Amino acid sequence: MTTIAIYGAAGSMGTKAYKALDQDPDCAVLYVESGDKGEDLLRERGLEPTGCEAAAEQADVVILAVPDTLIGDLSHQIVPLMKRGSMLMGLDPAAAYAGRLPDREDITHFVTHPAHPPIFNDEEDPELRRDFFGGQARQTIVNALVQGPEEDYARGEQIAQKLFGPILRSHRVSIEQMAILEPVLTETVCATCLTIVREAMDEAIDRGVPAEAARDFLMGHLNVELAILFDEIEWDFSQGAKDAIAEAKSQLFRSDWKKVFEPEELLKSTRQITEGPNA
Repeated sequence: MTTIAIYGAAGSMGTKAYKALDQDPDCAVLYVESGDKGEDLLRERGLEPTGCEAAAEQADVVILAVPDTLIGDLSHQIVPLMKRGSMLMGLDPAAAYAGRLPDREDITHFVTHPAHPPIFNDEEDPELRRDFFGGQARQTIVNALVQGPEEDYARGEQIAQKLFGPILRSHRVSIEQMAILEPVLTETVCATCLTIVREAMDEAIDRGVPAEAARDFLMGHLNVELAILFDEIEWDFSQGAKDAIAEAKSQLFRSDWKKVFEPEELLKSTRQITEGPNA
């Protein structure tokens, strides 16, 4: 039996975590919230909250399901109280990469993060195809053993698979590689580019294209263009499309945009995530 304390158990990530673990026969779950409002919400759900310090002292595994900006202060409060050999599990790489976790050599630091169900998948159930976040449809996870004995990787991965299952694939990466994946690849680059795509659709509508026609046309082209770019089909853009892409890149993007992957930019980004925009 593994005693797992979920900090932030009434929040969105904490709720997903306790629903995944609450009925697991191998887990005894402790539910932790920081204030009366959160504790009252837990009691409304039939869950008895455990105090912050008591949970840290009892837990074999502590899951930090709290906002990134709170992880630094919270971890410094609870890590000194944790049992020797216990595990601190983060659900995002920012705090670990930015150096916001306290030093203590006799506990394990493990970080896991979901990739969410992929665009290209073989789910046949329409409801599963509409599960965009995961928990019903299969998804991939990435995991990093930041600190601790090698055998603890399997222990952390097993819990991570329970948190985010059903699992399509589980990848082991370094904490730096995980930070490259998020925030840089998926937020700094992908979310920004997709935001521009959405703004471009809205601009087309503002210029007179019927809204439904614009959305239908864009969604279809996104589907086939993603399939081309990510090698799902043996096809290529037309020469006219290639020429348009080459010309537009210089108008839409700075030539040095890949600097967001450089270590100093990565550290700056994770510090802003964990400490606020003035970090």
